Amino acid sequence: MSEEKRKTAEPSKKLDDLPPVPKELLGDIRSLIEETRSAVATTVNAGLTMLYWRIGKRVNEEILKGHRAEYGKRIVVSLSRQLVQEYGNSFSEKNLRRMIQFAEVFPDEQIVVSLIRHLSWTHFLALIPLKDPLQREFYAAMCRAEGWSVRTLRKKIDSMLYERTAISKKPEELAKKELAKLREEDRMSPDLVFRDPYVLDFLNLKDTFSERDLEAAILRELELFLLELGVGFSFVARQKRMVIDNEDHYLDLLFFHRKLRRLVAIELKLGRFKAAYKGQMELYLRWLENTRPKKERNLRWGLYSVPKDRTSRSSYWSWTKHRSM
Repeated sequence: MSEEKRKTAEPSKKLDDLPPVPKELLGDIRSLIEETRSAVATTVNAGLTMLYWRIGKRVNEEILKGHRAEYGKRIVVSLSRQLVQEYGNSFSEKNLRRMIQFAEVFPDEQIVVSLIRHLSWTHFLALIPLKDPLQREFYAAMCRAEGWSVRTLRKKIDSMLYERTAISKKPEELAKKELAKLREEDRMSPDLVFRDPYVLDFLNLKDTFSERDLEAAILRELELFLLELGVGFSFVARQKRMVIDNEDHYLDLLFFHRKLRRLVAIELKLGRFKAAYKGQMELYLRWLENTRPKKERNLRWGLYSVPKDRTSRSSYWSWTKHRSM
């Protein structure tokens, strides 16, 4: 072997002789790198979003709130051209107008500060077009609480999630108080969690199907069903057996909501709601209450039934009973 080939081969041999890196050490260092990258990205995003809010507020107060509206519009165009030359396309006229809207629809700086650690600028861009301030506040609070991606947020808005929650039907002041508790204390209420109706198009059921078909479809698409229910739900049981007065009863589906600390019982029914369903759910509620461990007696529980409304193939939810123990 020539001297040159020998020198080239030696480093490779030495590398092969190196001891393997301990898995725990490699795993810890990888975690440190990923955590730092994530923290840096979050810090940068928060800084940029706050910058955009302050630019929008400054421009809005300085120019657009005056009486010379046409002059103000021309100034925005001129300002944009100057900023694009110096700082790039992030400050285009379109983006400047978005920043102005951002400051208008989120006028409270403290709320913006509390949200920018969890919501990106793209999240805010999805929220800005919403007309109802309470609707915007709902989606912003749920984004923070449940860690929605921008894609998830847009899907929730498109599916009219806010309009399907009980909080949207409450007086404005009560709804604001409930959202404030979620934002400031991370306290989730049933009116924020449960929807009416649920949209289950992903089950791909035909025009005619049985309760068993519906149950099987839910279990087959359990991940998508849990996504429709919302963050915090855990699957507990299917066809939960209950022995009541020496007779066997079977609950279709049983879930647990971690934040609410409640069991959620789902009984699938086709057709319109009947009074007998209420009695059936009350019976299941008492059984679950009496059979859970004594150390859990301080927990609160809610039970619901889910009949299908024949007038809508995609809506299966009807809220019939909620009870806290």
